Amino acid sequence: QVQLVESGGGLVQPGGSLRLSCTASIMIVSFDSVGWYRQAPGKERELVAQVTLSGTTNYADFVKGRFTISRDNAKNTVYLQMNSLKPEDTALYYCNSRHMTQNWWGQGTQVTVSS
Repeated sequence: QVQLVESGGGLVQPGGSLRLSCTASIMIVSFDSVGWYRQAPGKERELVAQVTLSGTTNYADFVKGRFTISRDNAKNTVYLQMNSLKPEDTALYYCNSRHMTQNWWGQGTQVTVSS
């Protein structure tokens, strides 16, 4: 059973930064892609950023230029560096991994951007 464990969320002021981490229970090179999604209260879950096995990245328009996704295969960990945070970035952030038709989710880490 694949487990994804997120960490790094918290409360930050507008303009601040956070780095989220997602560590998998198996080698992340086993996945076709790993990424981050978020869900704010009353809204649907949405893609934030994704990186494929080949290293191709994909970002939602609302985070381009502010967030960076990266992976450390040796640590089986994916990171999301979030800079210039805005109040509208407040959400529960989920790690996601995929292999063919299989899909796994972490439990989520809360990010709150507020003064």
